[in-house]
Amino acid sequence: MKKILFSALLLLAGLAANAQNVQLHYDLGRNIYPTEEAGRQKVTVTLEQFKADKWGSWFYFVDVDFSRRFTEGAYTEIAREFNLGKQSPLAAHIEYDGGLNRFGSFQQSVLLGPAWNFHNADFSTTASLQLMYKHYFKGYQDTRSYSSFQLTGVWSTTFARKALTFAGFADLWRGEKANGHGQLVFLTEPQLWYNLNTIKGLEETHLSIGTEVEVSSNFVFNLANDKTFFVNPTIALKWVF
Repeated sequence: MKKILFSALLLLAGLAANAQNVQLHYDLGRNIYPTEEAGRQKVTVTLEQFKADKWGSWFYFVDVDFSRRFTEGAYTEIAREFNLGKQSPLAAHIEYDGGLNRFGSFQQSVLLGPAWNFHNADFSTTASLQLMYKHYFKGYQDTRSYSSFQLTGVWSTTFARKALTFAGFADLWRGEKANGHGQLVFLTEPQLWYNLNTIKGLEETHLSIGTEVEVSSNFVFNLANDKTFFVNPTIALKWVF
């Protein structure tokens, strides 16, 4: 639920310049990894919005994580794209990532680079590929400012007479270990939604039911052992405004 990101909302932007949705995810990760992810959130609420204009587009999302006793944190990504020509698939992408948690804050970063955006004629399939310079700022204790990179791919496709939507993103970036050594971090969060407005009698509803599966390497903060690869599924609802 970190993000569906830009491409998943481009599908809606083909019909409207402003698209927004809210998602509710029940996370099963702590049940699958009770030792390594004992403190993982149970519930995440995600708000996403995409807005197109004559220069390009804005996109943001906010994830708010909840456990049984705490609001664990709030994480946001805000992106601006500037089209490089009216008919060109290329755009300039600028992004800020950061947020707060109950221990302090996430390490903030900014990203800058080119994006290649694709959609078919009816916007039922969209995709975006972004190659960006990434800079981390010094944040909480024992962190430092350093330069990095990030490769991001995002996609969305609706099929089965618009009943199903398969969307998601994949990120690969250079992070740093606690000892300052570099490491590659991989994160992907594919989502599959069943759109209830395709059911007879429910045409006016904006609700979808589905799942998200977070697959990661070197992403989960795990002090219990040396495990670095995790698969964390959710059960989810989504309402499109």
